[in-house]
Amino acid sequence: MAPKRRRAAADGSSELPPPPPPLRTAPSHLQPVVVFAHGAGAPSSSDWMVHWKDMVKDALDAVEVATFDYPYMSGGKRRAPPKAEKLVDHHLGVVKDVVAEHPGHPLVLMGKSMGSRVSCMVANSDDIIVSAVICLGYPLKGMNGALRDETLLNLKIPTMFVQGSKDSLCPLDKLESTRKKMNCKNGLHVIDGGDHSFKIGKKYQECTGVNQQAAEMEAVKAIAKFVENSIAGT
Repeated sequence: MAPKRRRAAADGSSELPPPPPPLRTAPSHLQPVVVFAHGAGAPSSSDWMVHWKDMVKDALDAVEVATFDYPYMSGGKRRAPPKAEKLVDHHLGVVKDVVAEHPGHPLVLMGKSMGSRVSCMVANSDDIIVSAVICLGYPLKGMNGALRDETLLNLKIPTMFVQGSKDSLCPLDKLESTRKKMNCKNGLHVIDGGDHSFKIGKKYQECTGVNQQAAEMEAVKAIAKFVENSIAGT
C-alpha cells in the first residue's frame, strides 16, 4: 500500500511535525504545577496568554497551569501597572493558594514580560519551594533604558529565558552578560526574528524560512527539557 501523503498547510508548505511529547513518563508526583503571570498590558484572558498556557500545559503534562490577574488589571479596566515590587504580595498569595490545592507537586513560576520579573521576585520568598522559573520576554531594560538586573542577580532558583532576537526590551548581549553574573543555573532559548511577544514578521519568515508555529513549538520543547532537568535536580 502506498504511503500516506502529508497534508499541505494553508501556505502550501508541508504539515508541521507534531508537538514535542509531554513528560508523561514521569510519576504523577513529579508533574509540575505552573503559576503563569501576565504582562503589563494584557490580562490572563488574552489570546497570547491562553495560547501559551495551553502549549506549556501539554508539553509539561502539568497538573495545572494557573493564571490570574493582578489587582490593577481586574474588573476589565485598563490601567497603568504599579511598580513590580508592589505586585509581589498578591502574586505570592496566588502561588500559596495554588500550591495548597496541589500538595506534593513541583512548583514552576512562569511569567510574560512584567509577570516574569515579578515571578523572579516571588521565587526568592522563603515561604515557598520553587523548582524552576520560566521568563517569557524578560524586560531587562526599563523605560529609561537602565538595566534592571538586580532581581536576576539575587536568584537562587534555576531560571530559563525565552527571548525574541528582535526584542528591544532585552538586548541579547546585555542578557548574556547578566546570565554570566547570575548565581543560579540558567538557560536561554532564542526565537529567531521574534519581537517582545515572539511575533515573527511576515517578511522575515519569507526571507529566512522561519515559521511562527514551529518556532514556538521549539521554544516550548526547550522549556519542557529545562523544567524536567530542574525537577530532577531538586
